Amino acid sequence: MTDFDALEPIPELSAIDAATLADEIVPNHRPVLVRGRFHDWPIVTRFRDGEGEDYVRSFAESHAVQAFRGSGDMHGRYFYSDDFRGVNFERIELPLGVLLDELRADADRDRPVPLYAGAIPLKGPLSGLLEENANRLLPSSVEQLSSLWIGNRGVTATHYDLPQNIAVVVAGRRRFTLFPPEQLDNLYLGPLDNTLAGQPISMVHLHEPDFGRFPRFRDALNAAMTAVLEPGDVLYLPSMWFHNVESLDRLGVLVNFWWRDAAAHMFTPMFTMLHAMLSIKGLPEYEKECWHRMFEQYVFETNGDPMAHLPEHARGFFGEMTPEKVARLRLYLLHSLGGKPR
Repeated sequence: MTDFDALEPIPELSAIDAATLADEIVPNHRPVLVRGRFHDWPIVTRFRDGEGEDYVRSFAESHAVQAFRGSGDMHGRYFYSDDFRGVNFERIELPLGVLLDELRADADRDRPVPLYAGAIPLKGPLSGLLEENANRLLPSSVEQLSSLWIGNRGVTATHYDLPQNIAVVVAGRRRFTLFPPEQLDNLYLGPLDNTLAGQPISMVHLHEPDFGRFPRFRDALNAAMTAVLEPGDVLYLPSMWFHNVESLDRLGVLVNFWWRDAAAHMFTPMFTMLHAMLSIKGLPEYEKECWHRMFEQYVFETNGDPMAHLPEHARGFFGEMTPEKVARLRLYLLHSLGGKPR
C-alpha cells in the first residue's frame, strides 16, 4: 500500500495573481498549490451551500455529455479490461441534468455505481457558467480550453497532458499525486495508441503497486509529490507532468483550464512520434544514431540555430514559419503519407 503521508507535499503559495503565474511560476515548470484562491467563485459557493447541482443544471440541463459508467467491482479505478482488448467501464451519453440526478440518487448507497463525465467543454451551452466563474490567473488574450468534470468517487490513472493546466476544485476533495516528466521510464505506460481517454496511462496501481512486476516504480514514488485539494483550491500543473487524480467524496466537481504557449500552427508531438514509427524505429542502429544527431541539430537545436549561416529566404521549412509555409508543409506531409489534402 502506498503511504501518501510519506510522499513529498506539493509546494504551496499563500497567494497568486496573473503576473506571478506568468513571470515566476510558469518559467520554473514546477507545480504549485494555492489554497482557497477561488473560494469566492459562485459555483464553489453554491456547492458549499448545497445548491450547486441546481446551479449547474440552470445553464444547460438538457446538454448532452459524454460519461463513463463502471461497476462496483472496479473500485472506482477506470482501467483496461484484463486482456487489454477493452475497458472496465462503458462509455455513455446522457443529458447533464440526468447525470446530476443519477449522482444524487446514488449518493447515499454504500457502493454507488462509478460514474463521471470529464472534459465537458465550458463553451457553447455552458458559456454562461464560465462567464460567472472566470479564470483570474490568465489574461483573456491567452487561448484556453476550459472544462467541467463531475462524478462520484473514482480514480483517473496516472497520465500526462501536453497543455499547461490550472485545476480548480469546486466540490468534494481531490487527491493529486504528481510525477515529474523525467520519471517516464519508471511509470510503465500502457499502449500509446489504445488509450482510455486520449493519453497513455501508467499500468501501476498507485494504491497497491506491484513492485515485482514494476520494480522501478519505487524510484517514481521517491520523486512523487501529493496533496488533497479542498473546494476553492487551485493547482498549477505544468505541461507533461504526470498526475494521478482521485475524487475522494460521493460528489466531486472540478473546473480546469488548459493552454499552450506554443505557436498556433503546431501539432501535438505525438503525431511526430507515430510518424517516426514508420520512418525511424525500424532503421539499422547506425542509421538511427545518424538521425538522432539530425534531430538534435535541426529540431532540438542543441548547438544553436542550425541555419544561422543561411539567409532567411534559403532556410525553407526550417526558417520562420509563415501561414503559407504551414499550408505547404501540411500538404507535403499528407502526400508523403499517401493521404489526400482536405
